[in-house]
Amino acid sequence: MRRVLLSTSTNGRVKHLVTTMPVSRGVVARYVAGESADDAVRVTRELRDDALLASLDHLGEDTLDLGQAEATTKAYLTLLDRLSESGLSGGAEVSLKLSAVGQALRPDGGRVALDNATRVCEAAKASGTTVTLDMEDHTTTDATLETLAELRRSHPETGAVLQAYLRRTEQDCRDLATEGSRVRLCKGAYKEPESVAFGSKRDVDLSYVRCLKILMAGDGYPMVATHDPRLVEIAGVLAARAGRAQGTYEYQMLYGIRPDEQRRLVASGEKVRVYVPYGGDWYGYLMRRLAERPANVAFFLRSLASKG
Repeated sequence: MRRVLLSTSTNGRVKHLVTTMPVSRGVVARYVAGESADDAVRVTRELRDDALLASLDHLGEDTLDLGQAEATTKAYLTLLDRLSESGLSGGAEVSLKLSAVGQALRPDGGRVALDNATRVCEAAKASGTTVTLDMEDHTTTDATLETLAELRRSHPETGAVLQAYLRRTEQDCRDLATEGSRVRLCKGAYKEPESVAFGSKRDVDLSYVRCLKILMAGDGYPMVATHDPRLVEIAGVLAARAGRAQGTYEYQMLYGIRPDEQRRLVASGEKVRVYVPYGGDWYGYLMRRLAERPANVAFFLRSLASKG
């Protein structure tokens, strides 16, 4: 099921079918804040009221048009202005996919993405918040880490994302577990070949724990991105073993998934950040979320059937 859903996330025909059907707003709204910066600000305020932090992602990726890369960059600048005006910057950072701001453009995608990411980082710093570079499929990992290194020259607070299902990630954790380095560790949500990624859930989970041990024992700031109750518990144990106080690391979960657990962790004194996507280009994101949690497929299909 997971592989089928990941395949549909890039299938143009399926995308057209799903995005043109009269899907109820409730289906997408379960996982996506809305289409506008106003929606993102509204959800950020609601999360703040529950003592939850936010990481906001303007949906879009694989941009092959310079104008679209510029439009996405401006969308982030607008969002950061709105957060600042609303007094919400302190509790909300932004997550940025380099492919959305020009990484795949030829021949100068790397330079375009770096320039646009720098603009977003500068605006975030002026607003009193930070940026985390999202990680995408394995073919972009090296380029993303190279851009991260460049950004950190002027913006050392820029966060990184590492994916535990990639075989290389333990070494990447060692490289990034340094003082001041913010690292979000997730399992990974792209369809990857067996040669570069672990295939079974057990192997991915074991890799996640190995990577988390490195980050918790390091000098950086681990961001534990998981909904798995066992991994949440293990993270707490590893933090205690490393002598970490609450607040020297954080948990991260997706908007719409396990909200009760998010509030439970906050009530126990933990720092919790919710990954909040917004924007009109929700299809690929939604398919990957369904692949991560196939039990949600029935909910999605029932909604399509009732509204189709």
